[in-house]
Amino acid sequence: MGLGIPIVNAPMGGVAGGGLAVAVAAAGGLGMIGMGSAGSVEALERELAAAALAYELPALERELMGSPAAPAPGPIGIGLVDWVAAARPGLLDLALAAKPALLSVSFGTDLSWAARAREAGIRTATQIYTVEDARRARDAGIDVLVARGLEGGGHGAPELATLPLLEAVLDTVPGPVLAAGGIGSARGVAAMLAAGAAGVWLGTALAAGEESLLSPGGRRALLAARGTDTIVTRVFDVGMELPWPQRFPARVLRNDFTERWHDRIDELSVTTAAPPEPAGDAAPAPAEQAAAAAAARAELAAANAADDPRIAPVDAGQGVGLVTAVRPVAEILDELCSGAARLLAEGRH
Repeated sequence: MGLGIPIVNAPMGGVAGGGLAVAVAAAGGLGMIGMGSAGSVEALERELAAAALAYELPALERELMGSPAAPAPGPIGIGLVDWVAAARPGLLDLALAAKPALLSVSFGTDLSWAARAREAGIRTATQIYTVEDARRARDAGIDVLVARGLEGGGHGAPELATLPLLEAVLDTVPGPVLAAGGIGSARGVAAMLAAGAAGVWLGTALAAGEESLLSPGGRRALLAARGTDTIVTRVFDVGMELPWPQRFPARVLRNDFTERWHDRIDELSVTTAAPPEPAGDAAPAPAEQAAAAAAARAELAAANAADDPRIAPVDAGQGVGLVTAVRPVAEILDELCSGAARLLAEGRH
């Protein structure tokens, strides 16, 4: 794909917009625009326009200043969530029409989208969590597998850690495999490349980058967090009534909401849909429990609107403790890649 560095940014919903994708591409990697739970045709159109603007402005500035033209940024890809694309007609169509360098669709079992992409001449990728996932993806003709370990931030199946998963997949299926999950330093990049990964898929390490869409509150929370400050939970999906498959909880920063509700998720979920018909002598949920769950959902919605990470979710992998400052993406990637190259050359990682 003509990449200068073996880096693909994870298509993080609400974080990986057009600006971040272009910044990664300009640094030599593959930039991805992400459509998460809130993905829509309108949101993708907006971020594609933002990417186009991020391409055009530097060239216009150079032209006005009489500076020599710099090389254009490299390729841009698009990442979708399977159930979101299924629920929002036109989203996959728009992604295909945009002719991305790579189309990633994850978190589902129907891989028929890959044939449509292949017919359109678009390379494909998907996240996998087990060897069985990898075989199914390869059988569907998917070009690039993303071996996402349980250390990763955001949604994913917490099946295996990144390195054991990568080793198992590389020993089982042919073709390029990217490593994802908990990679946040030059040593981490070097270790995955030395293990045989074709590249790395970075999320948390870039989430606080200057060009990301992460909110100010989310940035502050990331910078303050340690590697032990994450939890794998479904509590936010339940609290926001998002239909994520149960196989894919999210790794997020611990906060007041996870503290109160992680171990009481059944109480929260019983009120997010119409209660089941009582069986035998079973009684409906008590009114007090229903009221408490409704209040929690309202509190969560208000925190999301107010950008309050004490209650609202902030996706973060176990490498979050390595994120210590808001920096340009180019600077982050240069540090990771030059450091990894040096370690590999020295035989240390």
